[in-house]
Amino acid sequence: MDKKKRYSDYNTYLRQLFGQRVQKISVDAGLSCPNRDGLLSKKGCIYCNTKGSGSGLFAKGLSIRQQIKAGKIGAIKKYKANKFLAYFQSYTNTYTSCEHMKLLYDEALACEGMVGMAIGTRPDCIDEKKLELIASYTKDYLVWLEYGLQSVHDETLMIINRGHTFKDFSTAVELTKGRGINICAHVILGLPGEDKKMMRETAKVLADSPANGVKIHLLYVIKGTKLDKMWKKGEYIPMEQAAYVDMVCDFIELLPKQMIIQRITGDPHLDELRAPQWAGRYRETFNMIQQTLEKRDSFQGIKYKGK
Repeated sequence: MDKKKRYSDYNTYLRQLFGQRVQKISVDAGLSCPNRDGLLSKKGCIYCNTKGSGSGLFAKGLSIRQQIKAGKIGAIKKYKANKFLAYFQSYTNTYTSCEHMKLLYDEALACEGMVGMAIGTRPDCIDEKKLELIASYTKDYLVWLEYGLQSVHDETLMIINRGHTFKDFSTAVELTKGRGINICAHVILGLPGEDKKMMRETAKVLADSPANGVKIHLLYVIKGTKLDKMWKKGEYIPMEQAAYVDMVCDFIELLPKQMIIQRITGDPHLDELRAPQWAGRYRETFNMIQQTLEKRDSFQGIKYKGK
C-alpha cells in the first residue's frame, strides 16, 4: 500500500511488478453488447453512450495494432513509459467467439512493449471455454478481467437497465477465480435510488468476494443517454462533490488492504458531460479524496472486518 495515498493504488502495484511505469492503452475492438444489440435490450444502460464507454476508433477504421501504436506515442511522451497493457474497454470484450477473441488478444499482445492486458466485459458474457482461453495468456502476461457490476443491489441494476443480476456477477467471479486471472469489479456511486447505506453495502460485499481489484466511478450525465433525459426532467440529481468524496473514503475504508484500487473517480470527456460539472475536474476530486483520508487519519482496510 502506498502510505502517501493511503490505499493500494494501481500504478504502485504495476511498478512493484515490473520495476517501472506501465501504461494502459485503451483499445476498441469493434464488439457489441447484448444490452444494445437486442439480445437483452436495445436501450443499453441508462448512462452509456453510443461509444460504449470507449473511443469509437474501430468505427473510424483503426485496427488494434494502429490504436496501440497511436496510444504509445502519447504514453511515451507524457509518462516516458516503455511497457504497456492493452485495455479492451469499449462495450463487451468477451461478447464474441473464442476464435475471434484470440485474434483480438494476439494482435494486441504482439505489439512491442506489451506486458499484459485488461479485458472489460459483463458478468453474463463469460463461460468456461472463454475463461480457459483468457487463462492461457497468464503464463506470459499479466491479465485482468474487469467485470461491470456497478451495484450489488438487484433493484438498482433493474433501474439502470443493466440486464444482469448480482448473482450473475457472483457466478462469473466464482468461475474465474483460481485460473491466474486477476478480477476487477467496476462499481458506480450515486446511482438512482441508492443511499449511503446501500453504497457501503456494495463495498462490504465486494470486500468479501474473490475480486482482486475495484474501479470506483461517479455516475455523471453524458449527452444523449437515457440518464440525460432523466436529468433534464429532474428525475435524477447527481451527487455533490463533497458527498462523493466522503463516500469514496467510506468505500476505501471498508475494502481489505490487499485489494487493488484501480480508479477512484471517473474522467469524462468534457464535450460530452452534462452534469455534474465538477466531474470534469478529475485532479481536484482526486486530491480531495486524499486530503479527506489524511484529515480522517484513515486508510484502506481500517473498517474491514473480514468474513
